Amino acid sequence: MAPLDQWLSPQLQQAVVTGLFVAIGWIVVASQTRRRDATLRRARETDLQRALLAEIRAHVFALEQQVPSPQDAALLVSRIESGDFVPTLPQQANDRIFAAVISDIHILPAPVIDPIVLYYRLLSIMGALATDLRRIARSDGKRAAQMMADYLELMEETRDTGLQAMRVLTECLRGGAEAVEAMLDEDEVQAAAQIGARLPQELAQMRERLSATEVSNRSSDPKGR
Repeated sequence: MAPLDQWLSPQLQQAVVTGLFVAIGWIVVASQTRRRDATLRRARETDLQRALLAEIRAHVFALEQQVPSPQDAALLVSRIESGDFVPTLPQQANDRIFAAVISDIHILPAPVIDPIVLYYRLLSIMGALATDLRRIARSDGKRAAQMMADYLELMEETRDTGLQAMRVLTECLRGGAEAVEAMLDEDEVQAAAQIGARLPQELAQMRERLSATEVSNRSSDPKGR
């Protein structure tokens, strides 16, 4: 007699064994599915990061070539204000890849998302400002000159933000989100150290200016007060 015959009929025993095999099969299939989904997600993350890195790098390189020196920037703004020059600004947004993958941006590691979104946000503002500048350049030179100065400052900020996004993406491709967080933590430590190193000198300069202002005010008072 089989060990379970006194409690379960042979048919019921067979059903129980079949059910166990089916349940184990479900568990195995679910585990394999999760592993496959995780692998596909990691591959998708890597593909997105490489594509965005390539797009950002190409435009940042272009910005580095376009950002003028302070002297050239001042001359350009002056010429626009006088009506002697109408700037030719790029019309492309340089965000085709970002626009195509924006619905999947949430699958990227959290430390990577913010620098990317900030960069493309600045890029969008640059495009809007360029459109307004082209529209008023011939009719309002003074306003166009101010807008051009803002545009040049925005170019530098966008370039720097793009460089940071490139750093984050490159580090994430090398070592993952943990490596990015470690890099950002190190950046904060270095920034705090730089502030701490500059602070005494800045405070000393501020005290000197305040003392000089106080002396100047006293010397201008006819009663010496």
